[in-house]
Amino acid sequence: MTNMISAEGRRRLQERYDHLWEKERPHMVKNMADAAAEGDRSENAEYIYSKKRLREIDRELKHLGDRLKVLKVVYPPLNPTTVSFGCWVSYEDEEGEERCYQLVGPDEFDVNAGRISVDSPVGKALMGKKVDDEVTIRRPAGDLVVTILSITSSRPK
Repeated sequence: MTNMISAEGRRRLQERYDHLWEKERPHMVKNMADAAAEGDRSENAEYIYSKKRLREIDRELKHLGDRLKVLKVVYPPLNPTTVSFGCWVSYEDEEGEERCYQLVGPDEFDVNAGRISVDSPVGKALMGKKVDDEVTIRRPAGDLVVTILSITSSRPK
């Protein structure tokens, strides 16, 4: 797994960590204590739920903490000539359909927001390519040949 992340992605992970640690975890600890004070814990649904949710929060905090320690913020080049981390890449497929994605780290990909991981099949296929290059993307549904239209450091308008 790649240990690169954009500055924005790093900020979002840190915000998630802080929210869990400062808001959700204390809230669940209080819920659990309140539910435990009600008596029999074996049949107390609120206590059982709070305990389970607290384990989930702690597991996510550990994962985020471990990732935040090893991630390195990488900025895209100002005037990229080849596809690299953080770049926005526009390409056209064989049917003339255009797509535009930013290549980011695996901790921040969000296809709906136009961010794909450099570790994904599409990301791996595009890395290092130039404008007008034909690229074959290997997919389970079959190979897709695309032509790179543009490479920019910021999202195209």
